[in-house]
Amino acid sequence: MRVERALCALMVVGLVGGCTSSGDDKPKIEDPSPAVAASAPPWTEPAAYSFTLTRGCESTPVGEYRATVKDGVLSAAERVGAVAVVPSASAEVDLGPVTEGQQGEEIDVPTLGELVAMAETAGEDGAEVATKYDTTDGHPVQVKINVEDDPAAAECWNVTEYKPGS
Repeated sequence: MRVERALCALMVVGLVGGCTSSGDDKPKIEDPSPAVAASAPPWTEPAAYSFTLTRGCESTPVGEYRATVKDGVLSAAERVGAVAVVPSASAEVDLGPVTEGQQGEEIDVPTLGELVAMAETAGEDGAEVATKYDTTDGHPVQVKINVEDDPAAAECWNVTEYKPGS
């Protein structure tokens, strides 16, 4: 549910930014390793696979999730390493679990196809987008989206432990 809200907010910011722009398109984020992107084969999302999705651009991730996709749909997702906490009675909003002193979050984990589609839509709406793909089989390994001029405002998703046919 929170990812849906975040994605809606991301799309609204992109649409509003597009409506108020002076007509100049934002430059795309340059991939520091273009040879890697150029040599990745095309990827077709398999019906079944598993992966770990880490959200966050910094060295300290916002959240890490282990996910399984079956018949093209997310069948299971669980947060890795989260410590559940009970919010205080005075808390107005449940901010989710806390990990190592940092406020955590719970998200609706996207399939890799949904993650790629989200990046494509954000790029079409004028966001700066960089997507890296695995050179062996072409699955996405990193998506970075920035709808603002501030590089620190970028959202990042990193994919590891991808196993097709799981």
